[in-house]
Amino acid sequence: MKNTRKHFPVLSQYIYANTASAGLLNDDLMEWRQEHDLDYLIGGSNFRNKVAAKLVSETREVVANFFGAKKENTALVQNFTLGLNMLVEGLDRSHKILLVKDDYPSLNWPFEYRGFDVSYVELCASLEESIRNKIQEQNISVLALSLVQWTNGIQISMNFLTYIKNKFPNLKIIADGTQFCGTSNFDFESSPLDVLGASAYKWLLSGYGNGFMLFKDGMEDVFAVKTIGYNASGHDMDARDKIPFANRFEPGHLDTLNFGSLKFSLEYLNSLGKATIENQLKLLSKKAKEEFGRLGLLSKNVLEREGHSTIFNIKGDNALFEKLTENGVICSQRGEGIRLSFHFYNSEEDIDKVVKILKTAI
Repeated sequence: MKNTRKHFPVLSQYIYANTASAGLLNDDLMEWRQEHDLDYLIGGSNFRNKVAAKLVSETREVVANFFGAKKENTALVQNFTLGLNMLVEGLDRSHKILLVKDDYPSLNWPFEYRGFDVSYVELCASLEESIRNKIQEQNISVLALSLVQWTNGIQISMNFLTYIKNKFPNLKIIADGTQFCGTSNFDFESSPLDVLGASAYKWLLSGYGNGFMLFKDGMEDVFAVKTIGYNASGHDMDARDKIPFANRFEPGHLDTLNFGSLKFSLEYLNSLGKATIENQLKLLSKKAKEEFGRLGLLSKNVLEREGHSTIFNIKGDNALFEKLTENGVICSQRGEGIRLSFHFYNSEEDIDKVVKILKTAI
């Protein structure tokens, strides 16, 4: 996918291995955003009234189609954290929750802070087996987890989640897809997930301030969401008591710049092909795992698992991080190591260059 690199100016200066922190904006999206704000500048409220409802509705439809969800069960939210908090506030406190220890704080904290009965599984090579045992032993009713772990890139098996859902059909599965959505040719309706939410500024390359929540039918019977606002009613004064479940996650106005950016980016990714992106990422994941593993930089938990994302936490201190930075590699320090993450605009040559730098420093 070398032809995509020209759309991302950062790549002409750096080896960008930091999509797990923030995805890149492409130059076509920047042009669209500038035109949007220019139209707002010269149109004021006329622009807002003319564009808002149409653009937001189109964005919701594009999100639903991209992820294989129902439009009426798709909500646009400013970020996953807000969406999850609205959702969890409506969950009965009698539920027993299973979380992954050290999962992303914005996933775990909403359950912990509200005083739910919470159990944990360790983030280890046998993650799926640990989850199955805990559900079986402790009568868990809600499993909430990130599909890809933010610190080390461990990815939960979707086949396993399907197995778990079949074995425990009353179990509700809530997933954070922030480090997953945009990396896989994924279909929500045929998946075992009951709820999938994501912020879109990482692998979906949409900039900040936009995300979404997807729901299966019947979630209104599980979550008594109380969030309300005039926007959720479709600006109908008589509809206050008839607001659909997904609309409750959109109580106020939605920003046309941010959600228009989400629509633009999903259409761009569609033009590349979701299967093509997934295949490129599998190629990069395989190469990076082999190269970093050969250097002894990956944990046993990652090495022992069959599949992996394109997020890797390699062993390294401040000196190694500074060495990478000095050589034009943009990455992040996470936990006790250095997190490197690769998207479709990266290449095998990028990984070779990173490996070459690492060999001079370890």
